[in-house]
Amino acid sequence: MNLKVIVVTGPESTGKSTLCQQLAEHFHSEYIAEYARDYVAEHDYKYTYEDVEHIARYQHEHLKQRIEQIKNTPSTTDEPYLLFVDTHLIITKVWFEKVYNREPEWIAEAIAQSPVDFYLLCQPDTPWEYDPVRENPNIRPELYARYKQLIEQHHFPYAEVSGLGEARLKCAIKQIKLSNNQVDK
Repeated sequence: MNLKVIVVTGPESTGKSTLCQQLAEHFHSEYIAEYARDYVAEHDYKYTYEDVEHIARYQHEHLKQRIEQIKNTPSTTDEPYLLFVDTHLIITKVWFEKVYNREPEWIAEAIAQSPVDFYLLCQPDTPWEYDPVRENPNIRPELYARYKQLIEQHHFPYAEVSGLGEARLKCAIKQIKLSNNQVDK
């Protein structure tokens, strides 16, 4: 099956999870939910360096497994199947940098070898919504800049997503369609 992996990334409270769900529904596809949110909530919002590494490895391996399953599924169309991913290793790398000032040796290579075809980078233009899992209401622009820097450093194709509600979804859909046209040419 022809597959295109699209990561929805950005700072906290920028609508990544909602956008993944909406995009999967719009494109009659699926998404992989963010693992960190559930993991941290299950551990009473206390986590260690080892926990963050576990989260990174789990999400990375889960993505690789799902990609293999999809690729081995027969298809009746030439259209790419879109798999949406709620966050990825770039966010985890920055989490390591901000909280621990260090990162596991394997993470840089895993990012460089990433099976991601396209990133949607959500701008922090949405109102902050409190959630016990969220930690950084005041540094969202700084985090956004760092994610963008890492995406560009690796020359990953991406587009920025902005707007509120339906406008944000329409922006994302437009960027995905544009990216498909660029890939096809």
